[in-house]
Amino acid sequence: MPFRHPLGLSLLLVLPTLSLASPYSQLVIFGDSLSDSGQFPDLLGPLDGVEPIGGLRMTNRTGPTYRDNRDEAFAAVAPQYLAQRLGLAALPSTPALQNNDNPDGTNYAVAGYRTDNILDSIIEPDGSVVERAGVTLRERDGYLVDKPRVDPNTLFLINGGGNDLFQGRVVDAASAAVASADLVTGVAALRQAGARYIIVSDLPDVGLTPAGAASGDRAQWSSLSAAFNQSLRDQLAVQGASVILLNVRGLVAEVVADPARFGFDPAVVQTDVCFNGNQCQMDPTWGITSPTADPDRLMFYDGVHPTTAVHAINADYIHSILSAPWEISLLPEIALGGLMSHQQQLRHEWQSARGDWQRRGDWHTFVAATGHSRDFESGAAVSEADNDGLGITLGSSYRLADAWRWGFSLGLQDQRLETPSDSSYKLDAYLLSTFLQYQRSRLWADVGLTYGKLDYRDLERRFALGISERVEKSETDGAVGGATLRLGYALGRRGAWSFSPFISAEYARVEMDAWRERGDSSSALRYDDQTRDSKRAGVGVEARIGIGSRSELFGEVAWEREFEDEARVVDMGLVSVPGFDYGLQGYTPHRDHTLATLGVATEIGQAFQVRLAYQLRDAEERQHGANLSLTWGF
Repeated sequence: MPFRHPLGLSLLLVLPTLSLASPYSQLVIFGDSLSDSGQFPDLLGPLDGVEPIGGLRMTNRTGPTYRDNRDEAFAAVAPQYLAQRLGLAALPSTPALQNNDNPDGTNYAVAGYRTDNILDSIIEPDGSVVERAGVTLRERDGYLVDKPRVDPNTLFLINGGGNDLFQGRVVDAASAAVASADLVTGVAALRQAGARYIIVSDLPDVGLTPAGAASGDRAQWSSLSAAFNQSLRDQLAVQGASVILLNVRGLVAEVVADPARFGFDPAVVQTDVCFNGNQCQMDPTWGITSPTADPDRLMFYDGVHPTTAVHAINADYIHSILSAPWEISLLPEIALGGLMSHQQQLRHEWQSARGDWQRRGDWHTFVAATGHSRDFESGAAVSEADNDGLGITLGSSYRLADAWRWGFSLGLQDQRLETPSDSSYKLDAYLLSTFLQYQRSRLWADVGLTYGKLDYRDLERRFALGISERVEKSETDGAVGGATLRLGYALGRRGAWSFSPFISAEYARVEMDAWRERGDSSSALRYDDQTRDSKRAGVGVEARIGIGSRSELFGEVAWEREFEDEARVVDMGLVSVPGFDYGLQGYTPHRDHTLATLGVATEIGQAFQVRLAYQLRDAEERQHGANLSLTWGF
């Protein structure tokens, strides 16, 4: 929907230009000032005539002066950064939006909301109220009043609890349980309405804030926020809701422990000072009145609200969780691609010898070097990635009878998957195959079985946290198995050409053992077992043409239909938040595949044959492969 007022443009200008596709249809936010993206008009910001064009956000302005001089808008808060990363919107429902005939946004968070207000904004008629000094500036129905059934692809983000403590509603463990119950009730209502993706933020340690330091009750504030989090966790666990419960408290503690890594001044006690001096001690070097004012060097804008740099870190943290399956779900795919490459090399062996097997009772041995490359394109729930693999195969075949040939092979593969964020994943595969071939007159059949062990090593998931980069490392094992069947009919030669149409059936299964990323950082993830099944059927034609007396070209063209083409779901959870597992969408296999192969084989002497072949598997992304093999008999 187009913006009809400069406000829409002003909200976009505070954000960077990056946006990516995601599997989510929209982002809906409920919360307090940490998530409020501009419900109140910014009366001291840029104007359109006499009317504000931006919303008030509880963070620093964009600069360069950072002052209320009508020249600078407020910088973004975490939901805005997150929405931008997901290619979605996080527009507020402000008086400025409504008064200028703009549509309501999906951000229901309002500065000053307690958890009971947040619950009202979810379930009550006239439950979402924007109020200043006792005057209602805007009122609208709670989200579920307007939408009693929600789009299952909607992503929800909920935070709250800080104002319950600041306003004296949370004074002990019992009152903390009452306040946290409001959020849990809201989660239950959303789940009942069909929500599948709900992020719930825990409460940061409000004692470790400049206001906490100034209050003299830092320890009490820390204790109450911990009690709120424990109650929130316990009640969500009893409800059994599949929610993404964050560990923002842990994330902030990591930033406090190593501020320089995130761009903050390590010489400053970040939890004791702030940028603007409101309810806190202003930092003399980086504060707003200093000639060297720079909020990006401080964690706190005022006594309790973070600078936009911290908001960016929080958004990156959430995005790292949501986007992890976009990479992790590719790991079974590269194992499947490696199996296909191995099987295709065997087919080259079978095809080049079709109609010209060794004598009965003789062995033929072959050795082959293979390579393949696959480019995954960025999509709704998949990261752009490059996959490259090398392998070697050693095998032998034995002619059992006039119509039967049996063989086996051993394959070793080394693969790597890399993403633009510099995530890197390695896979070693050890594949054992056996095959049986039949040919009588013009009818032929090839059957192959493969089993392999998978060693996923040096798994490094990289992502940004503000200006910093974090790497979560892990490793795991797995297994792969597959069966291939082709049934064909040789049409006979047409001059130097021979053709064989065929039908095919393929089955493969990749299993990855459950694993967890090392360490106990706030962003480390654990993953349940993954299983990827592939069931394909196809039709195609093989062709061969002689070149002189000792060489030939061979190739094939085929079309396959994948029947296991539903979006894959990765079941996962945070290592630091045990007991909370959720399934997030990952890679969606493509339905239709086109295969093409072209190769050349030539005899060397009386006992050796050399083959060079190229193969292409074309779906929405392409897998290229090549192999060089040597066959000899004895």
